[in-house]
Amino acid sequence: MVQSTDIFMRASEGTWQQTPDGNRRRIVCYTEELMMVEFAFEEGGEGWIHHHPHVQSSYVAEGTFDVTIDGRTERLTAGDSFIVPSGLKHGVKALEKGRLVDCFTPHRADFL
Repeated sequence: MVQSTDIFMRASEGTWQQTPDGNRRRIVCYTEELMMVEFAFEEGGEGWIHHHPHVQSSYVAEGTFDVTIDGRTERLTAGDSFIVPSGLKHGVKALEKGRLVDCFTPHRADFL
């Protein structure tokens, strides 16, 4: 985890942590206003349905996911993206091994 005024971050500086739903996450970088987090999923892995006050923007870096936001489910593949407005229930299911890169505003203090 890196909090810095430096605008360049190295992947080697991040530490992978287990998530409560059985996946892994690595904080890439953050400030008070914005946080970038990489999530890794094995095939069949799920990001449980949840909600939070943060606005979330996500990029599918690898794999195929069923993404549910506010009861609507779409299948997304590498290169696709989605936005979760503040407070909406959302979750994902990995149909194959994959990675998501999520940005949150403001930062997720609960991840620190």
